[in-house]
Amino acid sequence: MDQQSYLIKPLLDKNYPIISHGMGVYLYDVNGKKYLDGSSGAVTASIGHHVQAVIDAMTVQAGKVSFVYRSQFSSEPAEKLAEKLMKLAPGDVNWSFFVNSGTESIETAMKVAIQFWQERGQPDKNQIISRWKSYHGITIGALSLSGHADRRSRFESLLEKSPIVEPPYCYRCPFNLQYPECGLSCAMDLERAILEIGAENIAAFVAEPIVGAAAGAVTPPDGYYQKVVEICKKYEILFIADEVMTGIGRTGTMFAMEHWGVTPDIICIGKGMSAGYTPIAATLVSNDIIETILNGSKIIMSGHTFSANPQSAAVALAVLKYIEKEDLVENARVMGIYLKQLLEGLQVKYPIIGEVRGKGLLLGMEIVADHTTKYPFSQEKAVTFKLIEKAQKNGLLIYPASAGTEGIGGDAIIIAPPLSVTKIEIEELISILDITLAEIAEEL
Repeated sequence: MDQQSYLIKPLLDKNYPIISHGMGVYLYDVNGKKYLDGSSGAVTASIGHHVQAVIDAMTVQAGKVSFVYRSQFSSEPAEKLAEKLMKLAPGDVNWSFFVNSGTESIETAMKVAIQFWQERGQPDKNQIISRWKSYHGITIGALSLSGHADRRSRFESLLEKSPIVEPPYCYRCPFNLQYPECGLSCAMDLERAILEIGAENIAAFVAEPIVGAAAGAVTPPDGYYQKVVEICKKYEILFIADEVMTGIGRTGTMFAMEHWGVTPDIICIGKGMSAGYTPIAATLVSNDIIETILNGSKIIMSGHTFSANPQSAAVALAVLKYIEKEDLVENARVMGIYLKQLLEGLQVKYPIIGEVRGKGLLLGMEIVADHTTKYPFSQEKAVTFKLIEKAQKNGLLIYPASAGTEGIGGDAIIIAPPLSVTKIEIEELISILDITLAEIAEEL
């Protein structure tokens, strides 16, 4: 008989395996079963498990001080972490506001964007717009920005109607067009939304460089973000890049926006920033925004008890140094190419795989009932759930994602192993996924 648990888990009536320890790309439960962490948890454990350099940094800092309150003191780890991120971030996005989670970094970005325009004497610019098929976090503010129908539905009465822009979802183009003849209609839809609301009312536009949980690594076509930034500048609207999932090497560049050569005004990071070793995230802000506030109120109205605590800052700094020392961003690029090739091989083998997409080690796979029409399986079949469950039983962890057309369901998974993954480990991942897809295909 299972021991009574008082921990609130995602599914209240499900018994979850208890993890004993991790090593590299593997996790081990208390019964000795091994799992290949093919999703880095929630696309978080980006340097793998049990990295001694990070453990050592954690121990050293704990021997000094683990907490100081940011309105009373700064700390050496927090100062050094901010300096490191200044050197890594693109353009003049030089300033760091440390928080505890990706959701909090989005909330902070919202406040900073609105405050920026207040300090510029334009308080009516207080709306933030976003895209459908997006996910920015689970608090009410971040969920308001999220175009994730399933996660919005229960709380719709509390949410703002922020998602009004169509996504760059070429596999299911919302305009029924083909790239490049489409003229980047998805990017031009941002201008349509701005004109509809009025630029004088909009503070910022927020987007994930590559869509995560809401669409299974949907990646925009070339030219999309260049056009987005052009439109934002034209109408004096800040561009916020939600790099919580894509940032810090995940896509084969330090920041995913580097793939398109554009610099946002604000960048949100989390997950890979600490690689799961501690809760920490950051809102990175441009010089222009900081100078405006510095010449005005001199204070950003946001903050949390544990913001910039020295323990988490020291750990995140160790993670960033490890990523650089081991050249993991380049490994993500190279191994990502190899992994995508093997996933495309599975696509040829299994007609239920509609598309393989993504960059680096953030790859997605959309599952469809009909390969030709792209028609998805019904929600009642719970294909994503079954695929995740079967993979875990087979010793592989993958991440669930939404996909498809709103109202008729859709299934996708994300494959995102640690940036340290080797060729042999990728081949093992593909072998287990192959077995799992064969089981699902036969069942369906």
